[in-house]
Amino acid sequence: MIGELTSNQRILAIVPCYNEQDCIAGVVEDLHGIRDRNNLPLDVLVVNDCSRDRSADILRQLDCLHLNLPVNLGIGGAMQTGYKYAHKHGYSYAIQVDGDGQHPADQLKQVLEPALTGRADVVIGSRYLEKKGFQSSAIRRVGIRYFQYLNRLLTGQTVRDSTSGFRVFNRNALELASRYYPDEYPEPEAIILFGLQNLRILEVPVEMRDRQGGVSSINALKSVYYMIKVTLGILSAYLRYRPYGKRRSV
Repeated sequence: MIGELTSNQRILAIVPCYNEQDCIAGVVEDLHGIRDRNNLPLDVLVVNDCSRDRSADILRQLDCLHLNLPVNLGIGGAMQTGYKYAHKHGYSYAIQVDGDGQHPADQLKQVLEPALTGRADVVIGSRYLEKKGFQSSAIRRVGIRYFQYLNRLLTGQTVRDSTSGFRVFNRNALELASRYYPDEYPEPEAIILFGLQNLRILEVPVEMRDRQGGVSSINALKSVYYMIKVTLGILSAYLRYRPYGKRRSV
């Protein structure tokens, strides 16, 4: 068993899926495996973001919860759909696990533990604390360093891997994310929101893999555009939720 859970507490693993026909079944099976080996009250929800491949057909054959979005909402919209589902159905914790196989299920233990023991509201699995496993491209690491600096400037917090999508939310963070979550590139902007709302954010070291199938939505040509767009989103979130230098409840 991982951590301490009361009899009425449940965990939802939310898996965003866009054209992941090659690896989504393996991701779900791995999550079920870690659930069974650790006796976790864990359900798996795959949010199919209007995939154009066979992902929807594959999901119908898997033993998991799944939602098929009628239009493509992007990663932020898909994740907020999952957070709304988790909040509505009374889950105590939500885990984001990418549908491309980058987040090995056996890494869930160290990501879950701080949330289950009450040490953090948001736990981020970081590639850069111990620098093991897949580290992403050099240009993306430059962007991650930039977001680390921007986050520290605006919130006073140091988050080394603010673009990591391997995250655990407790009920407090889940309630906030179900009401507000950025749309297109949500991870760095969400860190600003959580920081301004005084949520406890903790990073733990994880070892990720390269994506096991499909194609990344961000390539080298889009990296500069990505950084500009995310910067504008971060500044917008900062101005919206911390006007006149005071914290504002959302």
